[in-house]
Formats: sequence, structure tokens, C-alpha cells
Amino acid sequence: MDKYTGKSVFGGVAIGKILLYEKGEHQVKRVKISDTDAQKKRYYDAVKTATEELAKLHDKALKEVGETNAAIFEIHQMMLEDDDYKESVEHIIESQMVNAEYAIAQTGDNFSQMFSDMDDEYMRGRAADVKDITERLLGILCGKSKAGIDTDEPVIMVAEDLAPSETVQMDKSKILSFVTVKGSVNSHTAILARNMGIPALIGSDIVIDDGINGKLGIVDGTNGVVYIDPDDATLAAMRDAQQKDNEKKELLLQLKGKDDVTLDGKKVKLYSNIGNIKDLANVIKNDAAGIGLFRSEFIYLEADTFPTEEEQFNIYRTVAESMAGKPVIIRTLDIGADKQCDYFGLDKEDNPALGLRAIRICLTRPEIFKTQLRALYRASAYGNISIMYPMIISEQEIDRIKVIENEVKSELSKQGIEFGNPETGIMIETPAAVIMSRQLAKKVDFFSIGTNDLTQYTLAIDRQNTKLDEFYDSHHPAVLEMIRMVVENAHAEGIWAGICGELGSDITLTKDFLKMGVDELSVSAGKVLTVRKVIRETRISQER
Repeated sequence: MDKYTGKSVFGGVAIGKILLYEKGEHQVKRVKISDTDAQKKRYYDAVKTATEELAKLHDKALKEVGETNAAIFEIHQMMLEDDDYKESVEHIIESQMVNAEYAIAQTGDNFSQMFSDMDDEYMRGRAADVKDITERLLGILCGKSKAGIDTDEPVIMVAEDLAPSETVQMDKSKILSFVTVKGSVNSHTAILARNMGIPALIGSDIVIDDGINGKLGIVDGTNGVVYIDPDDATLAAMRDAQQKDNEKKELLLQLKGKDDVTLDGKKVKLYSNIGNIKDLANVIKNDAAGIGLFRSEFIYLEADTFPTEEEQFNIYRTVAESMAGKPVIIRTLDIGADKQCDYFGLDKEDNPALGLRAIRICLTRPEIFKTQLRALYRASAYGNISIMYPMIISEQEIDRIKVIENEVKSELSKQGIEFGNPETGIMIETPAAVIMSRQLAKKVDFFSIGTNDLTQYTLAIDRQNTKLDEFYDSHHPAVLEMIRMVVENAHAEGIWAGICGELGSDITLTKDFLKMGVDELSVSAGKVLTVRKVIRETRISQER
């Protein structure tokens, strides 16, 4: 039995087979060959196999996410048959007398760079598509499947690290637990694990080796331990712990349908955070009173190019209709920092957390912003949608947003397109926003405090830097004082204030937040009933 440790991001016990996650990129060597016809045939055969794979993916996506979202696989099939791409591969094989893998990789790099350098935004978006089909072809030739989860049963996912764009594309039903060597407790892999309510460890000392693939593993998320090939005594003890954990969950289920109200009558809005439509089932299952944070950037992270207005509209409408009148707060695009999309063509920044991100991208690329706002306003006619803007630091930003909002509403009216009247709010994520919160409250309908970034910017600590974990303190008195200040200023101007960061799920602080007067807590779906239990057991007058 091998035993490793890590930092826990969600408790509980997972028992199952280990699956080592492999990145999608393939290392290609340049090999001199003599038979060019044989290499070209290998290329043609790989194209045929890739086309068949994409056809299956299209059919699967058609059933799961609809025709619009499945269209990308048709586009990739067409790109595989592109004459220019094909002629380039053939030319490199023939003129340089090299292997098919090298010719494909070289062509992919050249075409991707060519698209990236174009002025047209749509054509720049094709760079990611070229990379995708190139990696698919290389995977087939190398005998490796494209990055993802190739398994018939749920597994414990072990990886060096996972990017947001990788985690959002995984089949969540196949994951029992995450274990990564890198990453921080504030990474998006950690956030995803908390949203899914599954045991997860980051910063683990587990040895990444093909030998662990398929072995029985145990993740003890409560104590931050991973066991590989556990002995009988350990397996029995962990199964017992898992059973007790399941019994606690069963007890919490008795709180479904109960009000989120304190013993002395304070009603709290207890909402849930989601990243995409697939998270809705967990929200409904755990009886959240609404959605307090829909991270719309994951729509962009899941795509290979800019999602269209129609694609976004269909997603937002589905969420609104599925929640049947319950509040749905959708955060506008929050790309940047650790959430990168290649097709955005963002420049490399020395300090991306302080760079071009979130609302700053939206205000400097209004065409992207207006597309999303049009989709949001249209979807607001189908349910109780509110729109929330991230990373606001000034009144001037809100004023610029309102101008664009009015342009969008005017355009929709002229086109005879129906739209609702959504409330609009902002995220409080910086000390500047905290200090300005009384003035900002005059211009919006609500505040939502993003405690992840607020802690980062208040403490001047990069929350992705694991070397600083010992200095990162989300319970720092300065952070808590800022939360209190924001709530007071919101109430002074007659609007409500909530918390949608990870701190909202921290039940050691729930009573403190209620004492401060926090009106709403938006937490990972798996934490809704746990937080509800604390709310219903609290008497605010006593806490004060």
C-alpha cells in the first residue's frame, strides 16, 4: 500500500480505480523516411478515423446539448478535408522526406499562427480549431486518445494539474474524485470539485506514473490522504467512514423543502453557484432557492471559438426556464488571469491577475460584450434573470456599462425582439470597490462579494501561487471587516448584499455573516443543505 498526502478542497471519501489524466498535446519527433507514399497513407487513414470520431461526437452532442452546440464537430470534419491543409501535409512529407506526425504538427502550427495573425475576429477564432484537429490526428497516429476520460466506470482522476478549459469538458458523471500535484485551494479545479460535491486534493505528493493506472485507490478528502492499493484494514476503515459520511448526507436531505430562516426570523437567500447547464441537476437536487452565480465564462472555455448570440441565448433561457421562476444571477464574461481562451488572442502579461480581465475585456471589446448582453436580455423574458458585472472598481465603469445596455435594449426594440427587465448588480472584489461601495450602491440593484479575489487583492497574495498558501488567510480580519463595510453601505442605499465566493460555503463563518447582515449566500450545490442547517440553528440576536 502506498500513502500520499495533499491539501483537501472537499471532504468525504471516494473509493475506485485510478485514472491518470493525460494532456491532449503530443510530443512529435522529426524522423527521416524513405517511403513517402506509406506516410501519406498513414495520414489519410488518420483523417478517416478522425472523421468517424467527430461524427460520433456530433451525434452525442446533438442529443445532449442541441444542434447549435453540436455544429462545432461538423466544422472540424470539414476542416479535416480542407485542401490547403492536406496539400501542406503532403508537401512537407514529400519535400522533406519526413514522417506524417511531423508534417501534421508543422502544418498545424503554421496554419494556427496564420489564423491568429488575421485581423478578422472570426478567422482568428479558427486557430483553436486547427489546433484541435491537429491534436486529434496526432493522437490517432501516436495510438493515444485525445485528452479526456476514456472509461466506462467512475474513476479517481489523478493529474499533474488541470486547466479550467480541461475540467469543463470532462464528463462529470465519470469522476469520483480529483487529485492533483499542482494547483491551489482557490484553483478552478478545486472550485469544480466543490461544485460537484466530491472529495478532492490538490498539492499532493502522489507520484505520477503509468503504473498507478487502473489500481484501486482511496481519497480521504477530510484528512487529505490518498491510498493506492490499500490493505484490507485500511479499505475496511475507509468504507466505514464513507458509510458514515453517506448517513450524514441522508440526514441533511431532511432539510430539503425547509426555509432558510434563522431561529429569530431572519430570512436568508441561499443560492447555488454553477458553471454550466450540467450543474443544474445538482442545484435542483440540493434544493437551492436560486442561482447566485452562473459563471458564464465557462461557456467560452468550453468552446473553440466565440459562442454566438444564439448559442448563449439558448443556454441562458434553458437555465431560466429550468429554475421555474427562481432567481438566476448570471455573471458576464470573466475571462483573464487563470482563465485563458486561446481564441481571444490575449497578450501574455507579467501579472495577469492585475491585467486585462473580466469587465476590462468587455469594455475594450464591446462587440463581444454586446453579443452576450443581447443574449442575456433576450433570455430574461423567459425567467427571473439578473445580470452581474465582475471586477468593477469605479462609477465610470458602471456608467459605460449602462450606455451599452441601453444600446442593446434599443437595438432589440427596433428589431421587435422581446426582452425582460433584469436587475443588474456588480461584484465587489477589490479594496477600491469596497471603499467606493456607498457610491456604487446608488447605481445598481445589488452587490455580490467575490471573496476569492477580494482576499487576493486585499492581502496582495496571488491565490494561484501554492508557495504562498501559508500566508493566504481568507479569515483575515481585514477581509471580514471589508465584507461588513460593504453590507452596511449596501443597506444604507437600500440594496441587498450577498457573498458568492468560496467563503460563502465556510460554515465556520456563517454565523458571522448573518450577524453582519449578509442577505444572500451563494455556495456550491453540495454545500446548500449544510449551510441551511447552520442558518436554521442560529439566533442572530444571541450572536450579536
